[in-house]
Amino acid sequence: MQDITLILLGAGNSSRFNAPIKKQWLYSGDSPLWLKVAKDFESCFGFTQIIIVSTAQEIALMSRFADYAYVEGGESRQESLSNAIAEVQTPYVLVSDIARCCIDKAMVRRILDAKEQGACIVPALMAVDTLYLDDAPIDRQKVRAIQTPQLSKTETLKKALQTKIIFTDESSAIASLGEKVTFVDGSATAHKLTKIEDLNKLPCLRPPVSRHFVGFGLDTHAFEEQKAMVLCGVKIDVPYGFQAHSDGDVAIHALIDALLGAAGMGDIGELYPDSDQRYAKIDSTLLLADTLKRITSFGFVIHNVDMTIVAQVPKLMPYKEKMRRSLASLLQIKANFVNIKATTSENLGFIGRKEGVTVHAVATLGYYDWQQNLNRLMQTVEIV
Repeated sequence: MQDITLILLGAGNSSRFNAPIKKQWLYSGDSPLWLKVAKDFESCFGFTQIIIVSTAQEIALMSRFADYAYVEGGESRQESLSNAIAEVQTPYVLVSDIARCCIDKAMVRRILDAKEQGACIVPALMAVDTLYLDDAPIDRQKVRAIQTPQLSKTETLKKALQTKIIFTDESSAIASLGEKVTFVDGSATAHKLTKIEDLNKLPCLRPPVSRHFVGFGLDTHAFEEQKAMVLCGVKIDVPYGFQAHSDGDVAIHALIDALLGAAGMGDIGELYPDSDQRYAKIDSTLLLADTLKRITSFGFVIHNVDMTIVAQVPKLMPYKEKMRRSLASLLQIKANFVNIKATTSENLGFIGRKEGVTVHAVATLGYYDWQQNLNRLMQTVEIV
């Protein structure tokens, strides 16, 4: 389809989803939801271009999965769409929400076949239940439930979006210009994933595969006199600490790199650069908390972590258990999934000369098993 661009919107924060993961990063088999939807469209229809709209943080990771065009979204769906449509060069644009993840090929074909019949082609479902507006019943024959994807003439949609009025979809924006909106039969299977219980209505989703991801982290810091020493978030009772832009918790820094490595999300220098004054003297446990939030929202869970601290001084045996439990608490995993080892360098090198410390860390991650957790999450919704 050389005259149609596909835009997939997924810049929302999943605020109504009530799960630790963003819904666009739920894994179906071995693919995150956004990629599954893009591939399903691509394999069935083919488009001149596919544009994925998301946050800057997510785009950095998405671009490692597939060679699509990526556009940063805005505060609203309409702003996100405006950002994306500015990149469209084709006469037609098909817009869908990533959350509308079960693609009904027949419905999409009905939309595409009708592209000459209006400025916007929209799938719609007729109401089957009695409907009331406030306290009065209304004629359900005049009511339609509007779905996506929606096919629009690109220039008409661009014009329709040049307003401060907020529209909930493309059809309402185009209708405001007096342009023709054409309805085709929608699909009951094209259900939108909004709340956690909607997962029960999406038969196209498969549970995530069982896969393990291993990441390795390494960090070194020299000593600095008259500075507090912190390792794994635990204060070490010595009169010196570490030279660093942050508080210098070399163990947490190595662990962050291990976690980011396992998730394929770069390294600590990319996310928290020492050129950024926001991180000057920052408590490294805050960096770890932010890292945990990132990898969790992007579909991962931590299986275990292992760490070796290489230090001639200070002696760490009295602190190892406290450090292990500190990390377990910070990572929100069981303490038996955290292991900390301490060793010396046998008086060799800068460590042997008592000039600093090196830490090696390994972390393993897996996909968040939304199917296994579905009942528990739904019970949480009911209790709340």
